[in-house]
Amino acid sequence: MTDILSAVFRSLLPSEYCESIYSFDFDRAYAEGKRIVLFDIDNTLVPHGAPADERSLMLINGLKEKGFRLCAVSNNREPRVKGFCEAADVEYVFSAGKPETRGYLDGIRRLGGKTGETVFFGDQIFTDILGANRAGLTSILVRPVDASTDEIQIRFKRILEKPLIKAFLRDKGIAINRYFY
Repeated sequence: MTDILSAVFRSLLPSEYCESIYSFDFDRAYAEGKRIVLFDIDNTLVPHGAPADERSLMLINGLKEKGFRLCAVSNNREPRVKGFCEAADVEYVFSAGKPETRGYLDGIRRLGGKTGETVFFGDQIFTDILGANRAGLTSILVRPVDASTDEIQIRFKRILEKPLIKAFLRDKGIAINRYFY
């Protein structure tokens, strides 16, 4: 039973933590063979519900220039995801069903890639990170851009995620206050 609990716990932990997708070392990822960037939109790139802004567009365009292929993988409905992704000129998967793997794998297929060359960025453990791990991707947990914009069900999930994130950060020697507000 301990092995099962340990495996479940590990499946909820990210490969890495980065305070922000904007501070991630994409040059290192490229040198390590990563060529595909999948990402959640809300509270990973912009506050929940916000349109693509100058900062997110600069990041996306810079990643394209480095040679990355990009796709948003979101549980949101098509109008929200399409609007953001058309402005950013990137592929997208809407109603992805995270933490199921189909959305991640569909994004990779659309870009003609492989799981081993893919990194995924998200701000939630129980959807983003669990799904990316189940799909066999490098999963990067980022601090929410603005948690005050979360919908009520996400606020509830964040309460449940808190002990897992604290344990992960403590284990990695990362100051807990770098994640929590």
